[in-house]
Amino acid sequence: MNAVQLTDFDFAIEHAFLQLLIAILVLLKVVFRVLFVVINNIYCIPTFCVWMFLFQPLRYYKPTLYWKIEGTFYHWLLAMVSMWSWSAGYDIVEMGDDLRLCLEDRTLVIANHQSTADVPLLMANFNAKKNVLPNIMWIMDRVFKFTNFGIVSVIHEDFFILSGKDAREEAVTLLKDHLHRSYLPLNKKLMVLFPEGGFLRKRREASKRYALKNNLPMLNNVSLPRMGAMHGIVEVMCPNPKTPSERSTSLPENNQLRWVLDITIAYPDGKPLDLRTIVAGTRKPCQTFMFYRLYPSNELPVDRDEVTKWLFTRWEEKEKILDEFYKTGTMPVADYWPLPPQVVQQDPLRFLLLHLFFIASSYLHFRIASYAISFV
Repeated sequence: MNAVQLTDFDFAIEHAFLQLLIAILVLLKVVFRVLFVVINNIYCIPTFCVWMFLFQPLRYYKPTLYWKIEGTFYHWLLAMVSMWSWSAGYDIVEMGDDLRLCLEDRTLVIANHQSTADVPLLMANFNAKKNVLPNIMWIMDRVFKFTNFGIVSVIHEDFFILSGKDAREEAVTLLKDHLHRSYLPLNKKLMVLFPEGGFLRKRREASKRYALKNNLPMLNNVSLPRMGAMHGIVEVMCPNPKTPSERSTSLPENNQLRWVLDITIAYPDGKPLDLRTIVAGTRKPCQTFMFYRLYPSNELPVDRDEVTKWLFTRWEEKEKILDEFYKTGTMPVADYWPLPPQVVQQDPLRFLLLHLFFIASSYLHFRIASYAISFV
């Protein structure tokens, strides 16, 4: 009896020791990943800014060459962000329409917004596709201008949109101006908009109240999209305006919006990743699904009320897709397979070479700065 009791006690001790060892290893992994991401930011973002400063003369004398260089460096920098999720085992599974149809044309990308992971995962998705990130424009909340990545977005001429009801009209006016002043002259292709205007957990209850007040569908897995930015983009970029006055001021055909790419982002078990989880790698490896629907812009209505109705319909479709996915674990789009489900593949060798480039660049810039300071 004592021997059996001793054996059980030894087993309990061994099990407790094993659990402690696992906890220590997990903690060490978290600490290592956090330190790595912090250091990665330190040797990537400043040196990106230095390179862009050194290339500034080209911006005025050879602007096409400058923006080509900037786009390439921007893509390399976003590849570093893509590596964070990939290295933690957070894969992306894409399905739906074939994106190759729209990547070379002016395309509005709309997606549901659930957490701080949405942007880095979209970056990881687009990182694996040729010539997308150099020619992309993000429309994001103004608060992101003051993050560590804000200076990069300023240089890249992304758009920071004002939030809040009081600033809504001004925000749309500024967005229209930015489209004319930056997006079109720089010949960028994709622009990314999250029409919900905020994360689902923050917007859900307000969305339900608005839906109840206006006799609209009650949504749980998405929130009703806000329409200001969408209306502004359609008014500036959409082809085939209806009235003669609009036709006289419409854009040339090669500058018009050609596609709307609707992406439904679905996290496993309805539990979104977030940036903190991606950085620390605290969640088990998992797959995030991205379902694509591609709409030619000439199918998009121009009338404001009709645009609103069109976008609300897209969000009702997302609600049904996500509800079924969270219940069954399967995306209910089996009858819609232009692009069968496939994992977005990253290139580890490219990640390594880009790390070496940024480290070498940081060292070069440090030596140049030290040499210059020695004469002061």
